[in-house]
Amino acid sequence: MDILSIILIIAGLCLFETISSIDNAIINAEVLSTMSAWARKWFLVWGLVIAVVVVRGILPWMIVWMATPSLGPIEAFTATFSNDPAVIEAISLSAPVLLMGGGTFLIFLFLHWIFLEEKNYGLFGERYIASKGVWFFAAVSILLMLLVWFALQVNPLVAFGAVVGSTAFFIVHGFRQNAEEQERKMLGGNLTDISKLFYLEVIDATFSVDGVLGAFAFTLSVPLILIGNGVGALVVREMTVRNIDTIKKYLFLKNGAMYSILFLGTIMIVDSFGFHIPTWLSPIVTFGVVGFFLFKSKRALTQSGAA
Repeated sequence: MDILSIILIIAGLCLFETISSIDNAIINAEVLSTMSAWARKWFLVWGLVIAVVVVRGILPWMIVWMATPSLGPIEAFTATFSNDPAVIEAISLSAPVLLMGGGTFLIFLFLHWIFLEEKNYGLFGERYIASKGVWFFAAVSILLMLLVWFALQVNPLVAFGAVVGSTAFFIVHGFRQNAEEQERKMLGGNLTDISKLFYLEVIDATFSVDGVLGAFAFTLSVPLILIGNGVGALVVREMTVRNIDTIKKYLFLKNGAMYSILFLGTIMIVDSFGFHIPTWLSPIVTFGVVGFFLFKSKRALTQSGAA
């Protein structure tokens, strides 16, 4: 892997982590505004260590290790930089399963957003699809059936990866829905700062899953994922403290995040079926999609006179 590819991958990871964590930053800012100074400082300092090292560092390493149990913990961490033929073969065998699972999770996430979640409509057809929200469960069920059917023709383990991705989506979605309900109670109640800190760490962990799984569309290298997602987490904390009101004015940034998730999930699934995907494609697609919706957001600001 040459230095240009590494820089492009890290930049793409940083952008994707940042843009996919906008909702997380908004929730953090709203809850932090109700907390005392010591609790805010603790979350912004030690909470960042937990977010980067524990969640965004350990989670991708554990995923690679679980997907490739024949590797030891050190080899799982450095696998994509290894010249050992046994390590290279183990990663090449496990990669399709991991990519299928992650891709399924991401596409389910996009479908939930396009069918069921509140949004600013940025493209033609979004309003119509949102009016047919009842079809969400039919859509993901049919998609899972097709993925499993075609994957069985390639490798039963790849088909199992699709089921794992589907299961992970509904587990994470359940935790996230519960966390959002707790947020509403928290903002309207009188909970302690300790309870709010615990809530923020839980919600940060659930939101980080999107970024971690999406990161595998860029690379299977855990060190690069740690660097890219870690820098992205720093940017999210900075947005939380300083620029959250400005970020809210950019109406279509969430759309950019979700369409990036759709394209990255598709890339992962296509890759899992054995089609060669160049390393530069995921970063370029992410920059292109986010740039398009950032332009739409700025144009909407200008037209509304709020710029």
